[in-house]
Amino acid sequence: MTELFTGRAADNEQPALRFTWPEGKKIGLWHDDHGILKQDMLFTPTNTTRTVHVKLPSDYACSDEKYPVMYFYDGHNLFRNEDATYGKSWGLTEFLAAWEKKIIVVGIECSHVGNDRLKEYCPYHVNNDFFGNLEGTGDATVKWIAEELKPVIDRDFRTWSHREATGIAGSSMGGLMSLYAVVAYNHVFSKAGCLSSAIGSCMSQLHEDIAGCSINPDTRIYLSWGSREGGSWSEDRHHELEDHLQYRGALTRLYKQPGGRHCEADWEKQVPLFMDFLWLDR
Repeated sequence: MTELFTGRAADNEQPALRFTWPEGKKIGLWHDDHGILKQDMLFTPTNTTRTVHVKLPSDYACSDEKYPVMYFYDGHNLFRNEDATYGKSWGLTEFLAAWEKKIIVVGIECSHVGNDRLKEYCPYHVNNDFFGNLEGTGDATVKWIAEELKPVIDRDFRTWSHREATGIAGSSMGGLMSLYAVVAYNHVFSKAGCLSSAIGSCMSQLHEDIAGCSINPDTRIYLSWGSREGGSWSEDRHHELEDHLQYRGALTRLYKQPGGRHCEADWEKQVPLFMDFLWLDR
């Protein structure tokens, strides 16, 4: 039976999100053929549940090492085609198996009810033809990740919990949220992968936050878009963001994906690019 996390993990509390490790095995209570741990967690901003997907390094069960952590939005699209919304994942299982750095990946599912994802993955109020009059609650979502989910992951697993070992990534609305998180919660996240980010409706708010938030000079931000999405407008806006982020001291990488579309298949191709830049200084 799934145990729900019903509050923040205070220093004197046992973590509420429990993964049990049977002796001699590498898997927890729930797993699939890729060895992904899954657990439901109470999403306190709406008092509903979100499934958390955790991928541990292959040597986790036979070592005492601590590991950095990368959080991802839309966690159901990361590992298995069977879990992905449109039947295509980012292939992170295969990538991590071959990648030289050992890391814990935490994927957070979005709401699958109506347009709730748009609201929860938008940190601003926007009003346009595409979104309508949307009062975004994205700040509450990031706060939940930073103040409720992350402390539990850090207590249940052997992690390096400091900001230099903590990153976040996503695509589309998840890309927007990753950019917002690394700017507004720079004391928590030092790295962000922002793929095909939905920045068109909130450029002024983004620039306001970039100007007003404290950004550590070790911050790394990967920004990308596809040549088949957004045209010259998207390219110009990404260059504007890069210029502003660099002015504030962040290290950035801009990537225009040739033939890139707004889809998981093309975002999968970028995984080595942004992971190497964020974590291996390449």
